[in-house]
Amino acid sequence: MTLDASLSNWLEIDLEAIRRNADRLRRLTGVRLMAVVKAGAYGHGLAQAARAALRGGAEWLGVARIDEGLDLRRAGIGAPGLILGHTPDDRLAEAIEAELRLTVWSAEHLDAAAAVAARLDTSARVHLKVDTGMNRIGAAPEDAMTLARRAADSPNLAFEGIYTHFACADELVRRPTEAQVAVFNQVIEALSASGLRPELTHAANTAAALAYPEARWDMVRSGIGIYGMHPSDAVRLPDDFEPALAWKSRLTMVKVVASGQGVSYGHEYVTSRAERIGTVPVGYGDGFRRVNGNRVLVRGRVVPVVGRVCMDQCLVQLDDVPEAVSGDEVVLIGEQAAARITAEQVAACWGTINYEVTCGITERVRWIYR
Repeated sequence: MTLDASLSNWLEIDLEAIRRNADRLRRLTGVRLMAVVKAGAYGHGLAQAARAALRGGAEWLGVARIDEGLDLRRAGIGAPGLILGHTPDDRLAEAIEAELRLTVWSAEHLDAAAAVAARLDTSARVHLKVDTGMNRIGAAPEDAMTLARRAADSPNLAFEGIYTHFACADELVRRPTEAQVAVFNQVIEALSASGLRPELTHAANTAAALAYPEARWDMVRSGIGIYGMHPSDAVRLPDDFEPALAWKSRLTMVKVVASGQGVSYGHEYVTSRAERIGTVPVGYGDGFRRVNGNRVLVRGRVVPVVGRVCMDQCLVQLDDVPEAVSGDEVVLIGEQAAARITAEQVAACWGTINYEVTCGITERVRWIYR
């Protein structure tokens, strides 16, 4: 791809990789797929990533908040969408009119949704969230039957789904997830025996979809996997999945700095000899963190970031790339020649997870789709 001279740094998003990853996951699990596109599709672009996942066979879309769901509708995307978090009472009408599915976990939620739907002369489609051990949101398992019956009996509610979320599916230790599966199974079996089990039972995120086939039920929910990033070191994607995101910039200046000179704020880095230093127009204002140990690619070689990362720029040591010149491409995440820096490697440097790396890239970094 030709460098756009008007951009300081940018993301290249491979929509076909997202499509292929969604198709692979759907075929691997053998059940319906919900593509989780919250937080700007984990930094990949909400509407564009959603369309790519739908082309790959995803039937559902998952968002965290009503505004994300409404953004999908404004983009002309009408696929079933579930709001995975709380929807305030004063926004229920917007969600119901947009045919977004509501997550509920209390009688108050059900009654509020039913009242608004009655006023609109329609039905609100709801998914009951059961807390089986995440201890975040959700109904207690022992309350699930009562709430399910309340939802099923309401003329203005469509009890469409029931779900839970796993806390440790991406960890080596299996006992917590197995315990959650057992609790959820008890709930589902009780609902089935009472004729209350809804059309959709779902629980598995990407990690669980890969590591716990018994937890796939009617649908799996995948975010990290459709973007081609590993859920964790313990649960990795199959080899044929592809990262969809590359983060790139360029060298704007290359110069020789004399020995004993401080580089960047605070002079934490001091040249030990005459060194070739390059300037890259990316910084913590873009989401490139101000930590030690950052690396980037220049001309297919890994080079260190030296000195403190600034808000809008950082500096790299180019002695191992003597042919580097101003204008050369710099890769923060992605491939260049035979070299690669992954989101997982960046996360390890930053002491976090790949999810946070891509979600933390700020809105001033332009998305370019291919």
